Amino acid sequence: MTELHLIRNIGILAHVDAGKTSLTENMLLLSNSIKKAGSVDKGTSTTDFLDVEKERGISIRSAITYFNWKNYRINIVDTPGHIDFSSEVERSLSVLDAAVLVISAVDGIQPQTEAIWDALQALKIPVIIFINKIDRPGSDLEMVVNEIEKEFKKSLFLFQDVKDEENIDVAVVSPDIKDLFTQKPELIEKVAETDDVLLDKFLEDETISIDDLLFSLKSAVEKQMLIPVLYGSAKTAAGIDSLLDAIINWLPSPNGNNDELSGLIFSVIHDDKIGKLCGVRLFGGKLSVRDSVNFSSASEEKISIIRKYSGISYEQIDSFGTGEYAFVGGLSSAKIGDIIGHEPDNFSSYNFDVPLLSVRLEAVNDSDYPKLAGALHVLSIEDPLLNLDWDKDEKELNIRIRGVIQAEIIESVLKSRFNIEAVFGEPNIIYKETPKKTGLAYANYTMPKPCWAIVTFRIEPGERGSGISYKSEVSVNNIKQRYQNEIQNAIGNALKQGIKGWEVTDIIISLIKGEDHEIHSRPGDFIIATNMAVMNGLSETNTDLLEPVLAFSISAPEENLGRIAGDLHKMRASFNNPVFDNGKVKLEGKIPLASSLKYSVELSSLTGGKGKFSTRLSTYEKIPDELGKIRKYKGISPLDRSKYILKMRGAIN
Repeated sequence: MTELHLIRNIGILAHVDAGKTSLTENMLLLSNSIKKAGSVDKGTSTTDFLDVEKERGISIRSAITYFNWKNYRINIVDTPGHIDFSSEVERSLSVLDAAVLVISAVDGIQPQTEAIWDALQALKIPVIIFINKIDRPGSDLEMVVNEIEKEFKKSLFLFQDVKDEENIDVAVVSPDIKDLFTQKPELIEKVAETDDVLLDKFLEDETISIDDLLFSLKSAVEKQMLIPVLYGSAKTAAGIDSLLDAIINWLPSPNGNNDELSGLIFSVIHDDKIGKLCGVRLFGGKLSVRDSVNFSSASEEKISIIRKYSGISYEQIDSFGTGEYAFVGGLSSAKIGDIIGHEPDNFSSYNFDVPLLSVRLEAVNDSDYPKLAGALHVLSIEDPLLNLDWDKDEKELNIRIRGVIQAEIIESVLKSRFNIEAVFGEPNIIYKETPKKTGLAYANYTMPKPCWAIVTFRIEPGERGSGISYKSEVSVNNIKQRYQNEIQNAIGNALKQGIKGWEVTDIIISLIKGEDHEIHSRPGDFIIATNMAVMNGLSETNTDLLEPVLAFSISAPEENLGRIAGDLHKMRASFNNPVFDNGKVKLEGKIPLASSLKYSVELSSLTGGKGKFSTRLSTYEKIPDELGKIRKYKGISPLDRSKYILKMRGAIN
């Protein structure tokens, strides 16, 4: 096993088409890990190995590879850049020690770049910015660096020079690390500003050693006080060697020790022969084949196999330790997000926007329905945010997606991986509902015997964004604790569909009365009573429809402002006063998802590709029913008391 101080665990992150996969290929080539750099466009890159990735020329899943550079082991997590696959980026962020954020010298900061930057800041992940494509016509390093300083509001460490920008023969000039501060003395002040001891010496005009400067530089990068910015071209390999040197010199090694087992399951894949494999990052301890492990979602299970992947290739190993990644078999009950052993120190995760669209799938051939359901179940294990909704009574399958590109990719995956042809319906906005007023929710489930469960809840509207709040005001003398536990566990399921067919949120539910029966009450009675009571209560209070509203930012040429402002008004948007800067205008505000689904394409067309439209979920807000969508209840509603009781008792399907 490699010593911890010689390991770097790095994520390569970027907006789509910034060149991160090509960058990874050139790192592998330069380190002699591969003989020829693969091509994203030709589908031959190491980390884009799925059939659909080769066909479409984009990354849809995070992939791990590794190589050695000057006696250091660098583990690379190459992540998707398209916003539709940001769940893959989410899961990767939790297992990184540092990151390289790739920005195109031609396109500058793009919408997904901003989202990734916010995540890196929130998680305090040290980062190097690599400005790629400096060989391309239209490359404008000065413009991009100014944009980074303005948007990211961080102190940048600029130490390289570029010759022949926008030319295939572009060259990046980097001082030797020991000569760096001699050749660029202005950087001494930059580093000194991050270290009080060095700053005192600098202000007193005392000599500061190169070693002290390099030590403080690394410390400042780790604390995100300085952001190194490097230049290069993944196409020509210009600047890649300097980037690798910066990774090993300025980015941190993993923390941890081998005394206490601590790991995170961050990925699940399925192998045709051996089944489920769980991607594990170890923050502490060691795992070996035949080890029995405990993890947070299930009891003890035994590891049957361990693989270390590099793209699609792998080697089978007997064990792995702190600071390393591997895929393990045998953990059949494990799921993404599970902690193995003890929770890692200072563990934190980050969520991008949840999917706000749902889509219905049907098998082209009716006989493939069971296969389609099974395939979607597998895909939802690999990506829990798909949130498969399988209505077995209606034979209806729905998943949640971020956008139409994701739906197209899933369609391709179903065909190439599972040999299933599926038809996708039109994506629908995911609305929610919330009670209009305070009311009572009552159910008396005492017939037909044997059964006995009587409950009364008080239902109240909650603050926007508060979710579901539940409490009991009933003594265990009236409803035994085991039945009260049953009620509490049933609340979430009871609110999955309200009277308008959507999940109910921003609601306060209090159990205020009720009773059980010593003889007639049985397990499950209070689940049935709770479901019926909640729907009865929502019928009394009625509900408001809630729609997803996005926070948006538009950057465009100022001559397009009039048309853009008109578009925004038509789309029910609210926005602040425009901000003008060097021929561009920036607008920020809020806009309903339903009216802005296709606006990024429209804005690009309007501005000749110069406009940027970035969004993220802000909140859910009330709207009149006619502006949203009301759905039928799926299955038998608890409001249909007789049929519902028969169904819950298994008397009817």
